[in-house]
Amino acid sequence: MNEKLLAQWCAEIEADPTKIGSLFPAAAREVGRTPGTSAEPGAERVEDGVRLRLLVALGGALAGDPDTLSTEVHDLYRFGDADERRAVLLGLGDLDDALGDRALDLVHDALRTNDPRLVAAALGTYALRLDDAAWRQAVLKCLFVGVPLRLVAGLERADDELRRMVADYAAERRAAGREVPADALSFLPAPTQTTRES
Repeated sequence: MNEKLLAQWCAEIEADPTKIGSLFPAAAREVGRTPGTSAEPGAERVEDGVRLRLLVALGGALAGDPDTLSTEVHDLYRFGDADERRAVLLGLGDLDDALGDRALDLVHDALRTNDPRLVAAALGTYALRLDDAAWRQAVLKCLFVGVPLRLVAGLERADDELRRMVADYAAERRAAGREVPADALSFLPAPTQTTRES
């Protein structure tokens, strides 16, 4: 990774936040990327780290202007490819204090996709701002698209309603003759042995 170039870009964004619009897409090509490709939803990649540094620089430059920060973040997401959108979602936790709830719509958008990488990236610490109903649906979405629940922030938030939803999901899978993901099993009560009375 070209640390010198990355530091230069961060300084440019701090001086002129609008520069992130051109630098963010070029990050993987110009500064550094992980060789090959990875389909693993939670895989750590060099290009993500580069883009997160750019987002932190943006957050610092616009710390006192949350509406402009929100506009810049939304533009990066809206006009970005899947990799850029993933990086934006991963960076929301670092921008949490500055953004407030202004980027929750990006989390909702990612959760409407069936891309496990976007779903996983959306469920970092920023997603703890979701209300209870939306958060439960997000956890269920992870089970549907194969995102490991270890990537979901705040699983201690799980409640009886989520356990009921997961139990219904598991019952549907079993009725269809399909395997229940191990992550779902962790929400269900352990099977008990029953004896038949004579």
